[in-house]
Amino acid sequence: MNDSLSPVEIVEAMVDLGAAKAAHRPTDLLIRGMFAGALLAFATSLALQGALQTNIPLVGALIFPAGFAMIVVLGLELLTGNFGLVPLAVLSGRTTALRMLANWIWVFAGNMLGALIFAMLFYFVLTDAGNAGAGALGDHIRALAESKTIAYEPYGYGGLATGFVKAMLCNWMVCLGVVMGMSSRSLPGKIIGCWLPIFAFFALGFEHCVVNMFVIPMGMILGAKISFADWWYWNQIPVTLGNIAGGFLFAGLPLYWTYRWRGNTSVSTPAVRTAGVRTDRLIGFEGCRAPGARRSPRAGQ
Repeated sequence: MNDSLSPVEIVEAMVDLGAAKAAHRPTDLLIRGMFAGALLAFATSLALQGALQTNIPLVGALIFPAGFAMIVVLGLELLTGNFGLVPLAVLSGRTTALRMLANWIWVFAGNMLGALIFAMLFYFVLTDAGNAGAGALGDHIRALAESKTIAYEPYGYGGLATGFVKAMLCNWMVCLGVVMGMSSRSLPGKIIGCWLPIFAFFALGFEHCVVNMFVIPMGMILGAKISFADWWYWNQIPVTLGNIAGGFLFAGLPLYWTYRWRGNTSVSTPAVRTAGVRTDRLIGFEGCRAPGARRSPRAGQ
């Protein structure tokens, strides 16, 4: 049996998954978002530690996708991935723009809470409950947090534009990581597929809004000279907007345009599921469908 899906099947699965995500209850979005935010913070900490211990930055980039792979396999809610998937369900008439915005808001809140909870727990461990210094890793996190915020300030609007573009390029790769993770029916295929684009964005030092939900507050807790306004103005707002633009314009829309919107699709959604792509398996949640979405003959099996 062929393990990989065709591009047409992948895009159909992307639309199905976007519609299902838009149909989730707020509590599910919040819980899964918290779980995803914490996993990404775990992976970031491990990647930074690996890079420090080996003095080879690429080692950290090789480690970081482990957290993303867990998110994909478990069907959790990651804001940056949803920027590329849920708009496709809107374009195909499977959900509404209002539901898309609600999804983004709840997942943003969940990712933020998960990242902050991990940051507080990690601070407790890193400093022996505040009784010791944070060591080389703490110094590195402080410097990284400042490089992502106040380092942009001297350039004014140029600094904001730089953060925005780095965020666009980041989510181009992150959403391709989601897509590549959906390209295989097997667990090893999913992990390997999503690993490659995520490695690329982390190695190049691009801006990911959920990673920054951990790195910047963690740096502030450790004494970085960053105010709350610095965090949001110089990073969180422009980076989130850049992630939206990159995920949709560079990843989701081009694939949707060429394989589905332009009439190139040669396989219906039920046929995709028959081929082995069931929405409940993609998202880890049985029976999630957008209101008014077609139900295949296999649904509920």
